Amino acid sequence: MARLFLQIMINALGIAITARLLPGIHVVNEDLFTYILMGTVFGILNAVIWPLMTCLTCAVILVTFGLFLFVINGMALWFTAELFPDRLQIDSFGWAILGGLVMSIIGTILRAVLGVDDDKPEIRIERG
Repeated sequence: MARLFLQIMINALGIAITARLLPGIHVVNEDLFTYILMGTVFGILNAVIWPLMTCLTCAVILVTFGLFLFVINGMALWFTAELFPDRLQIDSFGWAILGGLVMSIIGTILRAVLGVDDDKPEIRIERG
């Protein structure tokens, strides 16, 4: 449960930073609830869209050496804005793709710093 909450916070912070950095992405109501709502919706959409779109666009992903994954992340951001147009506005799909790239970088850095993916079991070999 703590890992899920941490992932929502990472998504919310990613949206906040992305909206500050990119002039084409706007968070209309800049309160904590809005960021948590957007982080939750973005996470759910990423969990649903990512596997489906990765399977459907496998050839494109291979041809673009994985760069198309940023387009898929941008689509999740775009759909989040479409679901809540009164809270998150994106000027064009190009801004959504760039926002997906920025959010991927921010999310990767925050997950590494906070150790979100460090709870994998460790294999130890003891000699004795």
